[in-house]
Amino acid sequence: MGILNVTPDSFSDGGRYASAAAAIDRAASLAAEGAAIIDVGGESTRPGAQPVGANEEIERVVPVIERIVARLDVAVSIDTSKPAVMAAAVEAGACIVNDVYALRAPGARDFAATAGVGVCLMHMRGEPRTMQDDPHYVDVVAEVGEFLAAERDACRAAGIAAEAIVLDPGIGFGKRMEHNFALLRGLAALVALGSPVLVGVSRKSFIGRVLGRDVGGRLYGGVGLAALAVAGGARIVRTHDVAPTLDAVRMVDAVLQGD
Repeated sequence: MGILNVTPDSFSDGGRYASAAAAIDRAASLAAEGAAIIDVGGESTRPGAQPVGANEEIERVVPVIERIVARLDVAVSIDTSKPAVMAAAVEAGACIVNDVYALRAPGARDFAATAGVGVCLMHMRGEPRTMQDDPHYVDVVAEVGEFLAAERDACRAAGIAAEAIVLDPGIGFGKRMEHNFALLRGLAALVALGSPVLVGVSRKSFIGRVLGRDVGGRLYGGVGLAALAVAGGARIVRTHDVAPTLDAVRMVDAVLQGD
């Protein structure tokens, strides 16, 4: 899953792809590198990010999604928590809703069920503006697993097909570095829930803290963690850096499959 932020304030590439032309060029590059899914986001979810209104978010993402669908042979996901944005994006051609709030906004589950789209449910403690304000867990793997299982059950009760649901432990979202490490070490427990697991670690701040690197220097750390996640059972990797991550994932898969 290649990341395409059409925002002015995302932590890694804010503003670089804010114009439709730049965003389409970036989407084409991600597809050429091997992305099977392009995840389009119009509102930053970095720590401390300020909310964006639904109309502004729609204006950012819909023209980009329409052009991607017309030009590229990839699936498109919409990274949003707002049902109005979900609806506009799906009408424009998106087939997956990737929601950091796990479809908990009023009307989100009903929309996804009616639209018949794939959904990715992510765990986050709090909200982007406050999620890193002293997050605390007794057993982060168990607590994240319980949350994801409960939200999946709620989605299924709302009419979303079991095979349409992907789970994301939300690495870096309301977690300290030690929580992120515990989730990566304990990924098998989340995989055992029975739904495909998505992991996103690309360029995140805890990589920088371990390696002493700024955002531009976190590629190798992120690729290493992506390989670790796939070895632990993750089925989808969300990344800014598709080509090197895909090479690592393919090598891990070759070893695991014995090919």
